[in-house]
Amino acid sequence: MDDLHELIGIFARTGKYEDMQKLFEELFTQREKYDFALRWRLMKELHDGKPQREIANSLGISLCKITRGSKILKTPGSQINTILQERDHGKDN
Repeated sequence: MDDLHELIGIFARTGKYEDMQKLFEELFTQREKYDFALRWRLMKELHDGKPQREIANSLGISLCKITRGSKILKTPGSQINTILQERDHGKDN
């Protein structure tokens, strides 16, 4: 877990978009980046109120993953929910 904590720290310190993009290119495979983006899209669609079955059909994601995402958004203090609410209010668009 020390490696994970170190990596999170590196992400937190990477302040420029271009630097983060390069880090992702160097660290992750195309498939891993696709999976991250798909998970993010899932969270956005859940936050926007799209029905879970519709998400499952359109994105080809299992209902288990969708349910997990839904639970995360309902968790008090969810960082993802905070980010999506800020997005809704025009911050960091």
